[in-house]
Amino acid sequence: MYAIIDIETTGGKFNEEGITEIAIYKFDGHEVVDQFISLVNPEREIQEFVVKLTGINSKMLKNAPKFYEVAKRIVEITKDCILIAHNAAFDYRILRTEFQRLGFDFERNTLCTVELSQQLILGQPSYSLGKLTRSLGIPITDRHRASGDALATIQLFKLLLEKDTKKEIIQNSIKYFDKRLEKEKLKNLIEEIPRVLGVYYIHDINGKVIFVGRGKNIKIEINKLFLKTTRRAVKIQDRATSVSFNKTGNELFTRLKYYIALETLSPKFNFKKKFKLTDDNFNHDDFIILDKGREIEENAVILIENNNIISFGYTNLAYQENNIDILKSVLTPVAHKKIAKTIIKNFLNKNKVQKIIRF
Repeated sequence: MYAIIDIETTGGKFNEEGITEIAIYKFDGHEVVDQFISLVNPEREIQEFVVKLTGINSKMLKNAPKFYEVAKRIVEITKDCILIAHNAAFDYRILRTEFQRLGFDFERNTLCTVELSQQLILGQPSYSLGKLTRSLGIPITDRHRASGDALATIQLFKLLLEKDTKKEIIQNSIKYFDKRLEKEKLKNLIEEIPRVLGVYYIHDINGKVIFVGRGKNIKIEINKLFLKTTRRAVKIQDRATSVSFNKTGNELFTRLKYYIALETLSPKFNFKKKFKLTDDNFNHDDFIILDKGREIEENAVILIENNNIISFGYTNLAYQENNIDILKSVLTPVAHKKIAKTIIKNFLNKNKVQKIIRF
């Protein structure tokens, strides 16, 4: 069962809007079986541009019921229904906000006819309700009034039901209020991540890295990120489609790889640290730092020449470490050398590594 809904609001600041009109049609997939249409007194001013757009003004709403007077009817007509709207995120947010003001949670699964149309009716120049229905020959009366827009959305949804021939797209597009599909997706993303010291990378649908993290146990760190409810964390969760990682073997390499990645990739959801870069020299001009590798018998190696960071990487053969020319071919050149030098100097001032070899 579906509840096709359209809401007109006062406009104004985000989450400060009020409802001026609401229309809900209970739809069983074939016909409307119940309906609720009402003006609503928002108990706040209506933005002038909204008055011009909808024709609804404060005088019309003076004797209209307030939201708390229609709330019970909204709950009843939408119970056990999937909430459908053209740009469902907007209408659902407005409804939830109004119920939260009354001290109640309003939770419904939702479907968006904008998103469905983009998947099932390809090549449209615009997916706004007015232009889309016009291009499809769907009549729409009382545009920008709740009932007129909701009735047009019903006709659009009927067409979408017909076009979804395999009955998969609509079912897969439902957004569950308990976020069960999102949780399953995130669970699958971390399933193969090992419990190791390292750096991890969150990728979006295009493969771009949108967040870089690190930790002694990256599986736990990723899980923590996916459980957070901050606005930034939720955006990362919504956009995450894959996770990659680097085992590092030691804390120094973890810091190096993490901060170099931030500088190189500029991930959208990371806060970039501002370094006070050092111009100080090391205690030796030319030397190698050896520390614990990722595996047994492997060494993590950093090569410094003329007090500059040259390259870093991993070796497991002593002759590689004892032959500078071979070592240079094995190791990876360091990007952002000044930042790398600052990280290494700060680390060595407070921590020990396995060995430093001068040459």
